[in-house]
Amino acid sequence: MKRVMSSAYMQWAKKRSGSRYNLATSGLRSYSLAGLPVTIEDLDPLSRAGGYGYPPLTEVLAAHCGVAPENVVTAAGTSMANMLAMAAILEPGDEVLVEHPAYELLLAALGYLQADIRRFSRRAENGFALDPAEIERTISSRTRLIVITNLHNPSSAFATEEQLRAIGDMARRVSARVLMDEVYLDAQFRLAPRPSVHLGPEFVVTSSLTKVYGLSGLRCGWILAEPELARRIWLLDDLFDVNMAHPAERLSVVVFQNFERVREQSRALLDTNRVLLNQFLASRRDLEVRPLEFGTTVFPRLLTGAVDGFCELFRDKYDGTVVPGSFFEMADHFRIGIGGETGPLRESLERLGGALDEFGKSTDSLTVAVR
Repeated sequence: MKRVMSSAYMQWAKKRSGSRYNLATSGLRSYSLAGLPVTIEDLDPLSRAGGYGYPPLTEVLAAHCGVAPENVVTAAGTSMANMLAMAAILEPGDEVLVEHPAYELLLAALGYLQADIRRFSRRAENGFALDPAEIERTISSRTRLIVITNLHNPSSAFATEEQLRAIGDMARRVSARVLMDEVYLDAQFRLAPRPSVHLGPEFVVTSSLTKVYGLSGLRCGWILAEPELARRIWLLDDLFDVNMAHPAERLSVVVFQNFERVREQSRALLDTNRVLLNQFLASRRDLEVRPLEFGTTVFPRLLTGAVDGFCELFRDKYDGTVVPGSFFEMADHFRIGIGGETGPLRESLERLGGALDEFGKSTDSLTVAVR
């Protein structure tokens, strides 16, 4: 089995996603340091003694998530958290069930770990809802891990606790674990669901402050797991990262001490931006998608023409970007992110509409010419 050594999506995101009218980002605009009651003295000293984790951060995270400190492992963002958790759980050749469509970096990481990847469907016609019956049809006695994003990336579909309990029962029967990437879950503000680690020891949760709160620069990620697995992950992290950057650890503690302020700002922005997005989607007859209820992204299907061609037009002529659905294995879809400031988002959606109109006319003309 050949080891995967790179992520096509991350190469695109780092080199090709930037534009003036950027709808490709899945997180919120950067949170301002001025929004936190912090001084330069709060970041001093710049380094700390060794040990596994920074106790003030581990403790505040444990309180935030409703677990004990021994259930918490800190990591540099959700992607590193996912890699560490999967690497600690899996051996090469282990069977892993992964949702389809899926965030490409999860598949690339599993490819690097040389997992035997099998897929279960989250169907567009059902709004990409998580269906335990799909997993029931796919799971086997060889399954060691089930990988799910909640909210779903790219569609923002929400998985309920009832659905997750059913999946946990399946995993328990075959001695598998369930990795829940919950980095977008906090954007489900209405229900404020608890981390799924509370559903049983087979659940392992990853998350961070990077997406819903616009705090990507802190790289404050975490893993929630039963204590024995958490200890194994801490030891594995010695191979990757001696300690996290201490100023970021200290700032992260300040964020959690002022969490309601940060959360309310995110909620207000997304509530406003979601109205704009849904008005835009309702005006389009060339896109197939359900209105966005919560979350930071939506994943419409383009009804005519090739998405890659449309994305090229939007970038080259309109200075805009969306994420091509090919990065999620659905080439007739694309992902729109709504986490930017409201004014620029409105302009970006107007530009997107103009590009769709032009692309639709060119597609119609080509169809007539072929006939």
